[in-house]
Amino acid sequence: MHHLDAPNPWFSASFLQQNKDFLWSATREHLVLVGLSVAFGLLLAVPLSVLVQGHRRWSALLVQTTGVLYTIPSLALFALLEPVTGLTVTTAVIGLTSYTLLVLVRNVLAGLEGVPEEVLESARGMGLGRWRTLVTVELPLAMPTILAGVRVATVSNVALATVGIVVSHGGLGQVIFQGLYANFYRAEILTGTLLCVLLAGAAELVLLGLERLLTPWTRR
Repeated sequence: MHHLDAPNPWFSASFLQQNKDFLWSATREHLVLVGLSVAFGLLLAVPLSVLVQGHRRWSALLVQTTGVLYTIPSLALFALLEPVTGLTVTTAVIGLTSYTLLVLVRNVLAGLEGVPEEVLESARGMGLGRWRTLVTVELPLAMPTILAGVRVATVSNVALATVGIVVSHGGLGQVIFQGLYANFYRAEILTGTLLCVLLAGAAELVLLGLERLLTPWTRR
């Protein structure tokens, strides 16, 4: 990267122009980290929540376990993973995925448990089996709560992904930290921070639109 000489402004059009390829690359990596971590989080949270649904002890254990994962400091978690998976994107994705589980598991469970009992009885009366009821009745009705959890997990991980810089894969975290290391280069720090904020806002809007598209009955 090429830095400008003094003065050290908070905004620099020259910095943006000279480093647009680097900024795009960092933004793209950030999107990949967040997208993969939330996707893998859903792939784990949904089946695990379905398995423990209706079993209070197991549900509580699952929530407590994901809560413990969430409390592990990110630096410590990446340090534990690094000897196994190295300084790779895999390390960053595993760490970020673990942080999505608490929110996703809680919301999936809340959504499934919020399905009215009379609806389930109607489904059984129609001869629907357990899995067909789950797919055609419970999950669709739980979708608003699940998608709300996806929004929270996604926006949270936009911020958390920056810490992946400790394993050399932090997306926009690389921009922010390089600015800090380069004698507090303001334009770089502010650019990385604003791009994170814009990504979080864009993700929120896109997921809100997706939620409205997938759950039209909630607008009635």
